[in-house]
Amino acid sequence: MNPIDLDHVLTVLGAAAWSTDEQSRARVAGALALTVYDGHTRDQGTPYLEHPLAIITLLATEIRVSQVEILLLALLHDALEVAPESEALLVQHLGAPFADRLRAMTADHRLEQRPKAAGDETRWRFKQAALPPEDLLVRLADRLHNLRDLAASPNLDRRRRFLRSLQDFYLPLAGAARGLSPHLEAMYTLLHAEYVRHHQEVRP
Repeated sequence: MNPIDLDHVLTVLGAAAWSTDEQSRARVAGALALTVYDGHTRDQGTPYLEHPLAIITLLATEIRVSQVEILLLALLHDALEVAPESEALLVQHLGAPFADRLRAMTADHRLEQRPKAAGDETRWRFKQAALPPEDLLVRLADRLHNLRDLAASPNLDRRRRFLRSLQDFYLPLAGAARGLSPHLEAMYTLLHAEYVRHHQEVRP
């Protein structure tokens, strides 16, 4: 597979249909994504940038999201997780409000570059539940793509954790938020379908 370049990122974003200012912002965000995710891979061994690009496609095609800032958030949603030191660069090029949204979407132990400790999971759940609707939509899309990608993950413990958290946190969270927007309603439907699919797979 050819390396992902800026033109590919802009194509996935659908930036050709955006205004001149939006296209300029997309180019900046795309260049940052290429820089921040460079050298990082998922546990499946695939380039990390494939993951946010898949989330953008999910949001645009299955949820019918067209808002530029939501798609750019999806592109960079894991930037501070994989490279917390990139925050200053994000602030410089995309603005402090955008970087603040990314901080709110990132677990504290990732921001602080330390191992996960007791209490971190509870704090992370509260942090996600406090997200505004658009940012929560991106975080739920991230979880949905992770769930769909579990079959390719060699980490069985990760698979068990993701399926358990779908049932006891993400699906209830999506259910509570489904009335906030048509996009969140659609996301709840997709997450519920994923829950049903995995539940059927483990039945004897």
